[in-house]
Amino acid sequence: MRSDEELEALKQEIAAVRLGFRQFHSPKNLAMALSVEASELVELFQWADQGGHTVIKDPKQKQEVEKEIADIFNYLVKFADMLDMDLETQALSKIEENSVKYPVSKVKGKAVKYKDL
Repeated sequence: MRSDEELEALKQEIAAVRLGFRQFHSPKNLAMALSVEASELVELFQWADQGGHTVIKDPKQKQEVEKEIADIFNYLVKFADMLDMDLETQALSKIEENSVKYPVSKVKGKAVKYKDL
């Protein structure tokens, strides 16, 4: 995990790029941009066989996947920063919440919603 200083430096770098586009970065637009970038990631796997493993085994395709993931990450950091949200704290909180909803002892090997356990 990155240190607080490294994460803050990354946020500052992303914010510096964002300055030229700030007028377009409303919560609505950032949410839509996240959706578009996630769709671009999905598109890379759209017709892949073997669960998409062939995509990530091909160096050129893997690089495209990495670029889309980076775009998603950057928009997510921008969005969280706009909301003055501590992304790491919220992510850890959600992991804890999910571990209560989906205890390993009940869900291991199953693909079900918590309400169906």
